[in-house]
Amino acid sequence: MPIKTLSTFTYGDTTARFLLDEERGCVGLELFPSAMRDQLVVRRQTLLELPEDVLPGIPNERAWYIEPLAHVKIVGDWYGGAFSQGHTMRSELSDAAFRFASQRVEANGSQTIVITTLRSENGCRIEHRLAWHEGEAAAQVQTTFFNDSSRPVTLEMLTSFALGGLTPFHRADAPERLRVHRFRSVWSAEGRLETRTLEELHLERSWSGAGAYSERFGQVGSMPVRGWFPFVAVEDVEAGVVWGAQLAWAGSWQMEIFRQHDPVCISGGLADREFGHWMKTLASGESLVAPPATLACVQGGLDEVCDRLTQAQQRAADTHPAVEADLPIVFNEWCTTWGDPSHERVVGIARRLSGSPVKYLVIDAGWYQGKVGFWGNAHGDWVPSSRLFPHGLKATADAIKEQGLIPGLWFEMETVGQNALVFALADHLLARDGIPVSVRERRFWNLNDTFAVDYLAERVIGLLKECGFGYLKVDYNETIGLGCEGESLGEGLRLQIEGVYRLFERIRRELPDLVIENCSSGGHRLEPSMLARTAMSSFSDAHEVVEIPLIAANLHHLMLPRQSQIWAVLKAADSNQRLIYSLAATFLGRMCLSGAIDQLTAEQWQLALDAQELYGRAASIIKLGKSRLYREIGPSWRHPRGWQAVVRVPNAQNSALVVLHTFAQTPAHLEVPLPPGNWRLDAHLGASIPTLKNGALNCDFESDFSAQVALLTRENAAPNS
Repeated sequence: MPIKTLSTFTYGDTTARFLLDEERGCVGLELFPSAMRDQLVVRRQTLLELPEDVLPGIPNERAWYIEPLAHVKIVGDWYGGAFSQGHTMRSELSDAAFRFASQRVEANGSQTIVITTLRSENGCRIEHRLAWHEGEAAAQVQTTFFNDSSRPVTLEMLTSFALGGLTPFHRADAPERLRVHRFRSVWSAEGRLETRTLEELHLERSWSGAGAYSERFGQVGSMPVRGWFPFVAVEDVEAGVVWGAQLAWAGSWQMEIFRQHDPVCISGGLADREFGHWMKTLASGESLVAPPATLACVQGGLDEVCDRLTQAQQRAADTHPAVEADLPIVFNEWCTTWGDPSHERVVGIARRLSGSPVKYLVIDAGWYQGKVGFWGNAHGDWVPSSRLFPHGLKATADAIKEQGLIPGLWFEMETVGQNALVFALADHLLARDGIPVSVRERRFWNLNDTFAVDYLAERVIGLLKECGFGYLKVDYNETIGLGCEGESLGEGLRLQIEGVYRLFERIRRELPDLVIENCSSGGHRLEPSMLARTAMSSFSDAHEVVEIPLIAANLHHLMLPRQSQIWAVLKAADSNQRLIYSLAATFLGRMCLSGAIDQLTAEQWQLALDAQELYGRAASIIKLGKSRLYREIGPSWRHPRGWQAVVRVPNAQNSALVVLHTFAQTPAHLEVPLPPGNWRLDAHLGASIPTLKNGALNCDFESDFSAQVALLTRENAAPNS
């Protein structure tokens, strides 16, 4: 076969291998653990090569081809055959037109970038960038299409990444050893892991290769974590290797698991014309950059590949204000006033919080007024309510500061409610079919419209500056759907998402000390591009429900716990057991308190203070560490059974944080496995004192829906503080 290794590069313990088909000019990218190089196999070249290949009557067809490292579909080129239309827009003709031109390596500080260029005869060019930072075990990929021709070119698909050769540890089609991991997501129930074999997904290759099969999944609209997280992983269970990919894009996206020949291929990027109504015409000299993706390969399992993908988010997380360094506690009054905040109530909360470890006090929805009083559809004018705040918001912000707290304010700035005056400004709102996109009493600002952007700069940035707020909660409670007017519906949406990015970047530029929270009905924007632009994110809209620990633990696979803000709603009617259950869940990320804390008894408030103090001691582990999840639960999250434990260990491995929850049908005794070593109990939160025995944390429970938090230190290590 006319295939050779073009180049290899090593980052961390991973090797990136670029393959070149000299006959076709096709370049592909494969990843494998460097330590397993000797276990790579030579693939069969034809379908009649191996002793078990006993299919009579077929030609001596090639068994595999290189997977191109980027896929493009240009309008006018033939569509893919093999019965694939409607399942994939991969086009052999468009892909084959781009042949290898050059490859170079650039260094940018601690970053290494491999730039591979493909060219077509009509003058177009694709530039593929594979980049990694020294000391990191994941790589970033980005694809750019350049129209260097003399005529317009219209795209209807462009991938961000394409990774082929799965698996390089089997000579043929790897039967019964490949499985796919994905994470489903719906409102208030984010991050349900789904694991299926290739056979269950009906992605076995056909006997001759005449059929092309694709599992294409993703999300259409402006809530990127709605249905699925932009993540996919493929595991070779016999080799013990996992390949994972995560997209960074806040609009419509897609992933594909593709199979026509022996190897499995995964790719992803913008949702294409079939899936996301997207087309884009590039004039001569124009270019388009696809959203970035992060790739990882590890000798291990799903936990290990997720560790690598989430650790790649640390660099962006470190760019936020210095006040975030020790993961301060948030109090949000949403579950206290439920949309009816007032100066008097907020200042009363601030007095209760004064002297506690809480740093931020956030005023949530309802602080503004509209044409009609209901807060839920009156947002957009952003005029503070004179009834609720008779002295203005600045007076309330100042009163919060007097209690030693940083004041925060809620906005849903990208949309306008039907009872706001600006709802009628149709010329500055997104439209489809000539009509403003209207959904659930909302419309959407056109963030590529100068008037809209200037209006938000005045009403949002200006108000934050004027009143001295140090914290901004950005909510986003509907999706634009399939798109808006532009050269295509999907392209209109893509441009709107770029406008969203510019708005966030402008806020950060003009208010560099502002802490920004990313919320989209809770967890609808938990993807890397929005996580990078904000200090933390609301993990879910699960405020008071029993499934909070399940959701919070799921997200350790997909985002950094240091950025995952978890609710604990405290009520005077709660038993101590219930208060501990709620407070313990916040140790799975960022502690966010709410509820009528000014009505708690002295004993209840002391319990909350004890939890806050323990959280402060555990913050360094939450910030930098690795988590392992242990569960024995039933299928229902709304009515959970069994138990769950998360064990988180920092990089130094001299301490550990264990967060344990039980649900219905709680076992009387549980043993949570710990990393090897001699451990001692430093501190705990719970009704009983756990013990250490047989390399496990031992806990006893007398009733359902209980919780324990344990902070451990290795013997001979300094106590955690």
